[in-house]
Order: sequence, then C-alpha cells, then structure tokens
Amino acid sequence: MSRPLHDIQCFLLDMDGTFYLDEHLLEGALKFIDVICAQGKDYIFLTNNSSRNRRYYARKISRMGLAVAESRIFTSGEATALHLKRKFPAARIYVVGTKYLKDEFVQHGFTLDDQQPELVVLGFDTTLTYRKLWKLCDFVRAGLPYIATHPDLNCPTKTGFMPDIGAMIAFVQASTGRLPDQIIGKPNRTIIEELSHRLHLPLERLAMVGDRLYTDVALGVSTGITTILVLSGETQPADLVSSPYKPDYVFKHIGELADSLSGSA
Repeated sequence: MSRPLHDIQCFLLDMDGTFYLDEHLLEGALKFIDVICAQGKDYIFLTNNSSRNRRYYARKISRMGLAVAESRIFTSGEATALHLKRKFPAARIYVVGTKYLKDEFVQHGFTLDDQQPELVVLGFDTTLTYRKLWKLCDFVRAGLPYIATHPDLNCPTKTGFMPDIGAMIAFVQASTGRLPDQIIGKPNRTIIEELSHRLHLPLERLAMVGDRLYTDVALGVSTGITTILVLSGETQPADLVSSPYKPDYVFKHIGELADSLSGSA
C-alpha cells in the first residue's frame, strides 16, 4: 500500500529527465521546490550520473534558476568513493571516467594507477576511448575487483538519448565474460546507505522521484522507500505494462507532483 505523500519528509530527486533536460528546467521544477519548502519538507538531488561531481551539478542547477548548495547533491560517483574508502582505504585504483570522477577519488584519498591498480572502477565516461576500454578489459580479465558506479543504459538529452555506462558494462562483459562485482548506484541499496550517513530520517519518510523504472523505481524494491515516477524522461506510459517495477505514484512531470502535494491537482 502506498504511503500518503504528505508523510514524506525528504524527496530524493533524480536530475536528468526529472528536474531538467540539458540546460533547461522541466515543467514545474521550481514550483515543486517552492511547494515542499513551504510545507517544511526537504530535498536532495540524487543522481546516478557519475560523469560530473556535485560542484558541477550545483553550479548547473544554479545557472538554470535554483540556487542550490553542493550539500544537496549526491552522485553515484561520490557514493562509490565513500563506499570504497571504507573497504579499501588506501587502494590504487584504475578509474575509467571523466576528470570529475577521477577528482572525486583523489579528493577521497585514493591513488590513481593505470599500470598496477588493485581494483578498477567504471563510471559514465563521456571521454571514453578504445584504449581505456581495452585496458579495463585486461584488468577485469586478470581478476581485479571490478566496481561500476551505476547501471543506467541511456542518459536522456533534449534530442533523445546518449549511451550510458550500461552500454560500457555490456562491452566489458562481451570481452571478458564478467559483470561488475558490485554496482553502487540506483537501484542498489548501497547508494541509499551512503546517503543515510548525511540524513537522519527513517526510510519511510523518504521518496525517490525519477524517470527510470529500472533504477529510480526499482530502488523501492531494494530499500522499501516510496517511489514516484515522472514521465518526462526515459519511461513511456506503455513501459509500465511490462515492467516488473511498479511505482507508488505516477505523474506526467514534477510540476504535476507539486500540484498534488499542494492540493491543486
């Protein structure tokens, strides 16, 4: 049975396809923030996109019209670095990712090593080259621990979709026969466990708002939190019929969710 929306104290907001597309806020994004702030509720931007860090996202959202502190951003890249810091605090890591992701690991005290690493991390690398993939496959084939920041197949853009880390995972599997030993981001519980170090709320007071069934909505299966699907990104209404992941609530966009919360829907 779905929990009433008025019982939710903190909304975990996906970004791409949920709050904005490219450089444009989606319909009702600012209205949603106004409504929950007026009701004394809180929000955190929770994104699987590990191609950037929280400083980048905070600046991007601020440019679009919402001044947001970096502390309100939590990425799968940061969650991965925090998780590995506890398990392998001084490890040498081969990171397949952007400069932003590499910086994330350096800031958490890791040594980047593309020659003799102790483990490998695959992120959403928009600077990907064949040489990087080849080296990654060599390390994975050699049996090194293999971690992926998240599982998303595609990243929504204003003009369609760009291949995300899921396509890279499939490439490595085809070459090596291995899938990642662990995937940190949504829908896996680990990202919520890492976020819980910041928040002091029980799971029943949290809700995930996102546009993907197999990550945002599936997070409800692994954690038990309320899930809210918006149809402004990857998921189409027809996808709900065959999906094993059923959201607690469905709205056309985040503005419609704001209307429901304010009682004006």
